[in-house]
Formats: sequence, C-alpha cells, structure tokens
Amino acid sequence: MTDSSIQFIATADIADIHNKDVRSCDIQFRNFGGRIEFCGEIHTISCFQDNGLVKKTLNSPGEGKVLVVDGHASMHTALMGDMIAEAGVNNGWAGVIINGPIRDSAEVAKMEFGCKALGTNPRKSNKDGIGEENIVLRLGGIDFIPGQYVYADSDGVVVSENPVEPE
Repeated sequence: MTDSSIQFIATADIADIHNKDVRSCDIQFRNFGGRIEFCGEIHTISCFQDNGLVKKTLNSPGEGKVLVVDGHASMHTALMGDMIAEAGVNNGWAGVIINGPIRDSAEVAKMEFGCKALGTNPRKSNKDGIGEENIVLRLGGIDFIPGQYVYADSDGVVVSENPVEPE
C-alpha cells in the first residue's frame, strides 16, 4: 500500500504545476503491475543480473516506499518475478521501478502493486546478493536519491525532493 501521507498526483499535472521543482525520467518504462499509478519515498538498489538484494529488500517492511532498481539495462535475466512482487505487496511496498526486465508478468499484472520495467525475460537471475543499496542512481538523465519521492503513472516517472502538494 502507498503511504497514506503521500497523495498520488498525475505526473503530467506535477510537471505542469511544479515544473522547476521536479525531474522527469527519460526512460520509456513499461507498466506491468496491477497498479498503474503509484508513488512513495525512494529506496534504491544497483545490481547486475543478481536479484538477491531485490528479494531481501521486498521481503522487509516497505512502509509505502518505491524500490528503484538499476539493473544497468541488462535484458539477460529478470530481476523480479511474481514471488518477489508478492513479497513486496505483503510487506507494504507501493511498487518498483526496474531498469531491467521482470518475469511472470501475467501474474504481476494481477497484483495491487506498481511495477515499471524495461521489459520481460523468463530467465531467472543469480541470487548472490551482489550489488549496492541506498545509493544515488542516475537513470534516464535524472538522479533517484534515497529519501526523495517518486511518482509513476502511464505518462512516466517524476522525482521530487519532497512530497508534491496538490494545487
């Protein structure tokens, strides 16, 4: 579930109203989750063809946060499947944004969970837990900074230093 203190606002509206105060991601992510509109505080992971940290993180309390994963755009192995996504749902994560592929997309689409990724690949990844957590990620021309806020919908992804207030 999304943190109830953060109200979702459409990314186009955010860009119109708060243009100078937000950053818009250039990557054309695809929607895979059952929740198309989601937002929350950013938590980050950088990993390469290894989803051990993703699994560990989504199995911990999410408190409405959004996990942003830099898989370095490798399409070789999926960084999340239905079981890990289900753990995210059960632990209160609002969703994930993955610079890489997922798998089990038909099942993920049935979940009340936000999921944006580059695409799909049925091949599972390594599970060694190799990567970095809570670091600044540079994706699509913008920085995703832990503790800042991300808003995602069918129009794209925007990041704000603070929760966006409706006008």
